[in-house]
Amino acid sequence: MTQQSDAELDLRGVICPYNFVKTKLKLETMREGQVLSVLLDDGDPIRNVPRSVENEGHTVLAQERIDQTYRVLIRREDSD
Repeated sequence: MTQQSDAELDLRGVICPYNFVKTKLKLETMREGQVLSVLLDDGDPIRNVPRSVENEGHTVLAQERIDQTYRVLIRREDSD
């Protein structure tokens, strides 16, 4: 994955919905257009977090599987 991120969150071992809440709070501290890299576990986290951030209006740029973990790149969009 070649996309650089501006910040990273390691949420492996964090259960739903806390992983989404932590992702949302981190995105709120970032500027529009910045990219957040989030490490998530397989199962509910990788199914729910990307969908939830898209529902919030942000863009999921990529998802990459690394062993039992996923790296998700999320671009912060304007929050009108």
